Amino acid sequence: MIELKLLNYLESFLTESRKQRFNHVLSQRTRHFTVATEDVYQLHNTSAVIRSCDVFGIQDVRIIEERNTKRIDREIAMGAQKWVDLHRFNSVKSCIDDLKSKGYQIVATTPHTNECLLHEFDVTKKSCFFFGRETEGLSDEVLNAADCFLKIPMSGFTESLNISVSAAIILQQVTTKLKQTDIQWQLSEDEQLVKKLDWIQKTLKSYDEIVNRYNQLL
Repeated sequence: MIELKLLNYLESFLTESRKQRFNHVLSQRTRHFTVATEDVYQLHNTSAVIRSCDVFGIQDVRIIEERNTKRIDREIAMGAQKWVDLHRFNSVKSCIDDLKSKGYQIVATTPHTNECLLHEFDVTKKSCFFFGRETEGLSDEVLNAADCFLKIPMSGFTESLNISVSAAIILQQVTTKLKQTDIQWQLSEDEQLVKKLDWIQKTLKSYDEIVNRYNQLL
Protein backbone atom coordinates (compact mmCIF):
# COMPACT_ATOMS: atom_id res chain seq x y z
CA MET A 1 0.00 0.00 0.00
CA ILE A 2 1.44 3.35 -1.07
CA GLU A 3 1.66 6.01 1.62
CA LEU A 4 0.09 8.96 -0.17
CA LYS A 5 1.57 11.57 2.16
CA LEU A 6 5.07 10.29 1.41
CA LEU A 7 4.34 10.23 -2.31
CA ASN A 8 3.06 13.81 -2.21
CA TYR A 9 6.17 14.86 -0.27
CA LEU A 10 8.47 13.23 -2.81
CA GLU A 11 6.58 14.83 -5.70
CA SER A 12 7.38 18.24 -4.24
CA PHE A 13 11.02 17.61 -5.24
CA LEU A 14 10.07 17.16 -8.90
CA THR A 15 9.67 19.95 -11.40
CA GLU A 16 6.13 20.66 -12.54
CA SER A 17 6.97 19.46 -16.07
CA ARG A 18 8.34 16.17 -14.69
CA LYS A 19 5.19 15.59 -12.59
CA GLN A 20 2.99 16.27 -15.61
CA ARG A 21 5.12 13.94 -17.73
CA PHE A 22 4.83 11.11 -15.20
CA ASN A 23 1.05 11.53 -15.00
CA HIS A 24 0.64 11.61 -18.78
CA VAL A 25 2.84 8.55 -19.39
CA LEU A 26 1.15 6.60 -16.59
CA SER A 27 -2.25 7.32 -18.10
CA GLN A 28 -1.10 5.60 -21.31
CA ARG A 29 0.50 2.55 -19.68
CA THR A 30 -1.01 -0.91 -20.04
CA ARG A 31 -0.60 -4.49 -18.87
CA HIS A 32 -3.31 -5.69 -21.26
CA PHE A 33 -0.43 -6.52 -23.62
CA THR A 34 3.05 -7.67 -22.77
CA VAL A 35 6.07 -8.87 -24.75
CA ALA A 36 8.41 -11.84 -24.34
CA THR A 37 11.77 -12.32 -26.06
CA GLU A 38 13.20 -15.82 -26.29
CA ASP A 39 17.00 -16.16 -26.16
CA VAL A 40 17.64 -13.21 -28.44
CA TYR A 41 21.36 -13.30 -29.22
CA GLN A 42 22.08 -9.76 -30.34
CA LEU A 43 21.98 -7.52 -27.29
CA HIS A 44 20.86 -4.45 -29.22
CA ASN A 45 17.75 -6.30 -30.40
CA THR A 46 16.47 -6.95 -26.88
CA SER A 47 17.32 -3.38 -25.90
CA ALA A 48 15.49 -1.99 -28.93
CA VAL A 49 12.40 -4.10 -28.12
CA ILE A 50 12.39 -2.65 -24.59
CA ARG A 51 12.61 0.84 -26.05
CA SER A 52 9.62 0.13 -28.32
CA CYS A 53 7.63 -1.19 -25.35
CA ASP A 54 8.23 2.06 -23.49
CA VAL A 55 7.31 4.14 -26.55
CA PHE A 56 3.99 2.31 -27.05
CA GLY A 57 3.05 2.09 -23.37
CA ILE A 58 3.77 -1.58 -22.62
CA GLN A 59 4.72 -1.76 -18.94
CA ASP A 60 6.08 -5.32 -18.71
CA VAL A 61 8.68 -7.18 -20.76
CA ARG A 62 9.51 -10.85 -20.24
CA ILE A 63 13.06 -11.90 -21.14
CA ILE A 64 13.70 -15.65 -21.48
CA GLU A 65 17.39 -16.53 -21.12
CA GLU A 66 17.87 -20.28 -21.42
CA ARG A 67 20.99 -19.88 -23.54
CA ASN A 68 21.91 -16.21 -23.63
CA THR A 69 22.26 -14.12 -20.49
CA LYS A 70 23.34 -10.55 -21.12
CA ARG A 71 22.87 -7.14 -19.58
CA ILE A 72 20.64 -4.62 -21.29
CA ASP A 73 22.40 -2.30 -23.72
CA ARG A 74 21.77 1.06 -22.06
CA GLU A 75 22.74 3.08 -25.12
CA ILE A 76 20.20 1.33 -27.37
CA ALA A 77 17.44 1.23 -24.74
CA MET A 78 17.95 4.98 -24.18
CA GLY A 79 16.98 4.69 -20.51
CA ALA A 80 13.77 2.78 -21.29
CA GLN A 81 14.80 0.03 -18.85
CA LYS A 82 14.18 2.54 -16.04
CA TRP A 83 10.52 2.94 -16.97
CA VAL A 84 9.60 -0.58 -18.12
CA ASP A 85 9.42 -3.56 -15.74
CA LEU A 86 11.73 -6.39 -16.82
CA HIS A 87 10.90 -9.95 -15.77
CA ARG A 88 13.65 -12.52 -16.40
CA PHE A 89 13.04 -16.25 -16.82
CA ASN A 90 15.54 -19.07 -17.25
CA SER A 91 13.11 -21.31 -19.11
CA VAL A 92 10.28 -21.03 -21.61
CA LYS A 93 8.05 -23.16 -19.39
CA SER A 94 8.38 -20.91 -16.35
CA CYS A 95 7.57 -17.83 -18.46
CA ILE A 96 4.53 -19.41 -20.11
CA ASP A 97 3.25 -20.78 -16.80
CA ASP A 98 3.53 -17.30 -15.28
CA LEU A 99 1.70 -15.73 -18.22
CA LYS A 100 -1.08 -18.32 -18.19
CA SER A 101 -1.60 -17.79 -14.45
CA LYS A 102 -2.16 -14.09 -15.20
CA GLY A 103 -4.70 -14.75 -17.96
CA TYR A 104 -2.56 -14.01 -21.03
CA GLN A 105 -2.94 -15.79 -24.33
CA ILE A 106 0.35 -16.79 -25.98
CA VAL A 107 0.83 -15.09 -29.35
CA ALA A 108 3.66 -16.49 -31.48
CA THR A 109 4.92 -13.95 -34.02
CA THR A 110 6.02 -15.81 -37.15
CA PRO A 111 6.27 -15.13 -40.90
CA HIS A 112 5.51 -18.75 -41.73
CA THR A 113 1.75 -18.96 -41.21
CA ASN A 114 -1.24 -16.90 -42.28
CA GLU A 115 -3.43 -17.94 -39.33
CA CYS A 116 -3.83 -14.34 -38.17
CA LEU A 117 -2.61 -11.30 -40.08
CA LEU A 118 -1.76 -8.25 -38.01
CA HIS A 119 -4.72 -6.14 -39.11
CA GLU A 120 -7.08 -9.01 -38.15
CA PHE A 121 -5.76 -9.46 -34.61
CA ASP A 122 -8.36 -9.37 -31.81
CA VAL A 123 -7.04 -6.72 -29.42
CA THR A 124 -9.71 -7.44 -26.81
CA LYS A 125 -7.81 -10.52 -25.63
CA LYS A 126 -5.12 -10.09 -22.98
CA SER A 127 -2.01 -11.13 -24.91
CA CYS A 128 1.73 -11.72 -24.72
CA PHE A 129 3.61 -11.36 -28.01
CA PHE A 130 6.57 -13.75 -28.29
CA PHE A 131 9.61 -12.88 -30.40
CA GLY A 132 12.30 -15.47 -31.07
CA ARG A 133 15.96 -15.86 -31.89
CA GLU A 134 17.32 -13.93 -34.85
CA THR A 135 18.14 -16.95 -37.04
CA GLU A 136 15.99 -19.75 -35.61
CA GLY A 137 12.84 -17.93 -34.63
CA LEU A 138 10.68 -19.22 -31.80
CA SER A 139 11.30 -22.62 -30.27
CA ASP A 140 8.94 -25.57 -30.73
CA GLU A 141 8.06 -25.20 -27.05
CA VAL A 142 6.62 -21.72 -27.65
CA LEU A 143 4.97 -22.72 -30.94
CA ASN A 144 3.31 -25.75 -29.33
CA ALA A 145 2.01 -23.59 -26.45
CA ALA A 146 0.77 -20.78 -28.71
CA ASP A 147 -2.89 -19.82 -28.73
CA CYS A 148 -2.44 -17.66 -31.81
CA PHE A 149 0.06 -17.26 -34.67
CA LEU A 150 0.51 -13.66 -35.78
CA LYS A 151 2.01 -12.50 -39.07
CA ILE A 152 2.94 -9.10 -40.42
CA PRO A 153 1.84 -9.01 -44.10
CA MET A 154 4.84 -8.47 -46.41
CA SER A 155 5.00 -7.94 -50.16
CA GLY A 156 8.73 -8.10 -50.94
CA PHE A 157 11.30 -10.84 -51.51
CA THR A 158 12.46 -10.67 -47.89
CA GLU A 159 10.57 -13.20 -45.76
CA SER A 160 11.15 -11.73 -42.31
CA LEU A 161 11.97 -8.56 -40.40
CA ASN A 162 14.45 -7.90 -37.63
CA ILE A 163 12.70 -8.70 -34.32
CA SER A 164 13.00 -5.15 -33.03
CA VAL A 165 11.34 -3.84 -36.19
CA SER A 166 8.63 -6.52 -35.96
CA ALA A 167 7.98 -5.62 -32.33
CA ALA A 168 7.64 -1.91 -33.13
CA ILE A 169 5.22 -2.54 -36.01
CA ILE A 170 3.06 -4.96 -34.02
CA LEU A 171 2.95 -2.84 -30.86
CA GLN A 172 2.08 0.34 -32.74
CA GLN A 173 -0.80 -1.42 -34.48
CA VAL A 174 -2.30 -3.26 -31.51
CA THR A 175 -1.99 -0.40 -29.01
CA THR A 176 -3.59 2.03 -31.47
CA LYS A 177 -6.52 -0.34 -31.99
CA LEU A 178 -6.77 -1.07 -28.25
CA LYS A 179 -7.21 2.61 -27.41
CA GLN A 180 -10.17 2.76 -29.77
CA THR A 181 -12.07 0.15 -27.73
CA ASP A 182 -14.06 0.44 -24.50
CA ILE A 183 -11.76 -2.01 -22.69
CA GLN A 184 -10.27 -0.86 -19.39
CA TRP A 185 -6.71 -1.28 -20.62
CA GLN A 186 -4.99 1.26 -18.37
CA LEU A 187 -3.11 0.48 -15.17
CA SER A 188 -5.29 0.57 -12.08
CA GLU A 189 -5.03 3.58 -9.76
CA ASP A 190 -2.96 1.56 -7.28
CA GLU A 191 -0.66 0.31 -10.04
CA GLN A 192 -0.11 3.86 -11.22
CA LEU A 193 0.78 5.02 -7.72
CA VAL A 194 3.25 2.14 -7.30
CA LYS A 195 4.92 2.98 -10.62
CA LYS A 196 5.02 6.69 -9.84
CA LEU A 197 6.85 5.99 -6.58
CA ASP A 198 9.25 3.67 -8.41
CA TRP A 199 9.96 6.30 -11.08
CA ILE A 200 10.48 9.02 -8.47
CA GLN A 201 12.96 6.78 -6.68
CA LYS A 202 14.88 6.31 -9.95
CA THR A 203 14.74 10.04 -10.70
CA LEU A 204 15.81 11.64 -7.40
CA LYS A 205 19.52 11.19 -6.79
CA SER A 206 19.11 11.97 -3.07
CA TYR A 207 16.02 9.76 -2.67
CA ASP A 208 17.19 8.00 0.52
CA GLU A 209 18.19 11.27 2.15
CA ILE A 210 14.82 12.83 1.29
CA VAL A 211 12.91 9.84 2.73
CA ASN A 212 15.00 9.99 5.94
CA ARG A 213 14.20 13.68 6.25
CA TYR A 214 10.50 12.91 5.79
CA ASN A 215 10.60 10.25 8.50
CA GLN A 216 12.20 12.71 10.91
CA LEU A 217 9.28 15.08 10.37
CA LEU A 218 6.75 12.51 11.55
